[in-house]
Amino acid sequence: MSKNARFWIGMPLLIVVLFAVSLWAGAVRIPLDEVARILAGQSGAKPSWQYIVLQSRLPQAITAALCGASLAVSGLMLQTSFRNPLAGPSIFGINSGASLGAALVLLLFGGTVTVGDLSVTGFMAVLIAAFAGAMLVMGIILFLSTIVRNNVMLLIVGIMIGYISTSAISLLNFFATDEGVQSYMVWGLGNFGGVTMAQMPAYAGVTLLGLLLSLLLIKPLNALLLGERYAENLGFNPQRIRAYLLFATGLLSAITTAFCGPVAFIGLMVPHVARMMIGTDNHQSLMPATILTGAAIALLCNVICVLPGDAGIIPINAVTPIMGAPVIIYVIIGQRRRS
Repeated sequence: MSKNARFWIGMPLLIVVLFAVSLWAGAVRIPLDEVARILAGQSGAKPSWQYIVLQSRLPQAITAALCGASLAVSGLMLQTSFRNPLAGPSIFGINSGASLGAALVLLLFGGTVTVGDLSVTGFMAVLIAAFAGAMLVMGIILFLSTIVRNNVMLLIVGIMIGYISTSAISLLNFFATDEGVQSYMVWGLGNFGGVTMAQMPAYAGVTLLGLLLSLLLIKPLNALLLGERYAENLGFNPQRIRAYLLFATGLLSAITTAFCGPVAFIGLMVPHVARMMIGTDNHQSLMPATILTGAAIALLCNVICVLPGDAGIIPINAVTPIMGAPVIIYVIIGQRRRS
């Protein structure tokens, strides 16, 4: 069996196994046969088990898979378009924009936003603010992309926007209450458990829309691999492709960061892992492989986070750097050897 065949058979099976383990693992150990009964619509041996599986672990596992796929695809598109192996979803400050929106709610407004007679509080206020912050930064980047034609300069602009957002967050932290700082710190650590089953249709719908738009960009991305002039000769407009790419990346990053917090390293790491596993830069294969690999790695992180059981849940951003940093170091060393 060839290397590619093993990947296309093994990776979906791994996702299924990790998804099942995500439904089983946790502070309360529920037998797998009971999990299967509950998913089939039958009553569990304990009423609490049914609630835990359907209202907690199932949406958490779905969120992890969608989050991993979204961030991984965003990283792949940015790395290809800007010809930079270290580009990721946070490089343009979109994640920082979401973080700034959340910081404004948690640190400045005390968790409640009031506009006229409308008042939003708690998680929903943070969600709306984070999404609005990410989309605002994405809009600024899209506007600047029509002015700044150089890819490297646009990367630098994105990094500067991220620095400005980080500086504003630091000032908010300095003047905030202890409770606000703690709430923001917890949000910033990342969590796949922020999407309820009631919110799942909206989250999944926006995420799948972003992934579909990414799949439609496969041919333009393949053309960009050979350079912008080659892409133009094939009838593609590099500036238009870049705008579509930034929109898809911004949409996926915004919805993911709003619901899950600023999850680190997955978007940076996964495209390299997928590329090494299938051994090709052709996005016809690499894009689906990146989606599957991102989902699998995020599910693995989710399983690791819940392993302590009664001791609590490990934050996502305490796990992803441990997995991602060695991959990035390997990529940097490989780049130096080839040069």
